[in-house]
Amino acid sequence: MILCIGEILADMICERRNEGIFYKRCLGGAPFNVACAVKKCGGTVGFYGKVGDDSIGKALIGAAQKCELDYLNIICDRNRNTTLAFVDLDEYGDRSFTFYRKNTADYHLQLNEVRDVIAKADIVHLGSLMLNEDNGREFAKSVYEETKRQGKRFSFDVNFREDIFRDRASAIEIYKEFVFCADILKLSESEIGMFSSASTYERALKEIAADGKFAVLTLGKDGAMYCYQGKCERVETIPLKPIDTTGAGDAFYGALLSRLDRNGFEHLSQSIFFANVCGSITTTRKGSAEAVPTFEEIKKYL
Repeated sequence: MILCIGEILADMICERRNEGIFYKRCLGGAPFNVACAVKKCGGTVGFYGKVGDDSIGKALIGAAQKCELDYLNIICDRNRNTTLAFVDLDEYGDRSFTFYRKNTADYHLQLNEVRDVIAKADIVHLGSLMLNEDNGREFAKSVYEETKRQGKRFSFDVNFREDIFRDRASAIEIYKEFVFCADILKLSESEIGMFSSASTYERALKEIAADGKFAVLTLGKDGAMYCYQGKCERVETIPLKPIDTTGAGDAFYGALLSRLDRNGFEHLSQSIFFANVCGSITTTRKGSAEAVPTFEEIKKYL
């Protein structure tokens, strides 16, 4: 089983109609999106997170229950509100985020609420949004330590959000700790240069994926590149016209984790292509978790 831990929030996605601007509320949060992608791609998955004691949080819990994850523990924090992420899209479907999350529920997590489930997982995947807060960082460290203590693989998606930190340099230092301790790691083209000064993507991945770790670099329309045990390979994707890239990276990573949990680290190029297809299809639809294709839809392109 893959256990995803971290934020579940409301993605408020911008829509322009008749010269007016509207925001459509969607189920979101990177680690929750990853969990939904794992499930849709045929994997066994659980999720732990928190929402606020408000109408949005209660609606998110209801929507999450319909996703039929194998384990779901979303706690309603009576003292805090639910995090909101306002998503604006440009003409190419690329998005920018504005977060409303001052003292919100998503990063007030506790190890004792999830320790027993870590014992049942094979891979523990951690979201990164919590890292800008002291208690979020302490929780993240405790999850990593418990994961390793129990002999499980630790997964981390950089998903860098500079705007929620005081400054870029301190943010990179905080992320580095988790980048270099992860057994399974995902980065984007805009992120890899933060953690390696190597002159090529291949050299950077080899540096980051030292000591037998697995790292994958998403390349948008050019697919993805992975490195494992010193071997690097780029894997193509399918050409589809995107309308909304929100959650595409999460869909890619969830699909990939589902393959790694099923097949291990054999046939990695096939696993990456499967994930590429999932991410590409997701960009042709609006939303995050709800935009992820099913296993049967992905199979049509394999």
